[in-house]
Amino acid sequence: MKAILCSQYCQPDDLVLTEMPDPVAGPGEAVIAIKAAALNFFDILMIQGKYQVKPPFPFSPAAEVAGVIESIGPGVTDLKVGDRVVASCGHNGAREKIALPAASIVKIPDSLDYDRAAGIIIIYGTALHALEDRASPKPGETLAVLGAAGGTGLAACELGKLMGLKVIACASSDEKLEFAKAHGAELTLNYGKEDLKEGLRRLTGGKGVNIIFDPVGGAYAEQALRSIAWEGRFLVIGFAAGDIPKMPLNLALLKGCDIRGVFWGAWTRLNPEKNRANLEKLVRWTAEGKISSHVDRTFPLAQTADALKVLAGRQAMGKVILHP
Repeated sequence: MKAILCSQYCQPDDLVLTEMPDPVAGPGEAVIAIKAAALNFFDILMIQGKYQVKPPFPFSPAAEVAGVIESIGPGVTDLKVGDRVVASCGHNGAREKIALPAASIVKIPDSLDYDRAAGIIIIYGTALHALEDRASPKPGETLAVLGAAGGTGLAACELGKLMGLKVIACASSDEKLEFAKAHGAELTLNYGKEDLKEGLRRLTGGKGVNIIFDPVGGAYAEQALRSIAWEGRFLVIGFAAGDIPKMPLNLALLKGCDIRGVFWGAWTRLNPEKNRANLEKLVRWTAEGKISSHVDRTFPLAQTADALKVLAGRQAMGKVILHP
């Protein structure tokens, strides 16, 4: 089979397309013939050695896949050859086939295409865990989403609206904000033109934001925290801006607010049954049209480097998908 491999920490252009032996399903495993593999910003960090998870070399980027069950190993009873499925793999998705534990694989209906299915797991899984389990949301509260047109931000906008929250989309261009508005945001703030702290105070009538969803980090994080409401919740999702902010903890004291970490990957390992229920719910919601799982663009496997550069340049609005 063909695979994109990272054999040492490198940049996207240094990844290599090569041939590998086909995987074999071991006990409790199934082999998926991959039709679509979704990329995320952390794939760039992973190949550079800057991510908290460091797979052994050689490995492939892409942490979520959709495709067809090609074979099953001993002991697998709830899957069969030909089933359409989606799965989170952590890495190694940028290849034609992958063997995974059957327990991590979720079936998808015929009405859901592979591209949109592949993009569900991480961004919507993260956003659902963040808002449902970590944010303690109350209907009618305000939710400010930074990086609102990116994958995770867009998912937070859609899920926030579904949960009855008043969503404020924050992004760096009017084009991105219009896109977020079409996906659940009620209000918008261009932090390329307006100070984030003052803008959020203005949009909340001086009350501040109840929940801040921040996958961006950098200088925007402290600005957002300064706009938080009394007893607000600041959700630390990630650091797409590159810099990990050093937050003045006196702000947490003065605002009576919480700074809450959202590490979806670790949570899934500690709560596998709840995570599987979440994934099944998200698959159903996508098939029903309640969430979009919007695909920004697709690339053939050989152009994985170009696909990663789209993410690195923060050009994507929605998901970037590989076709092995």
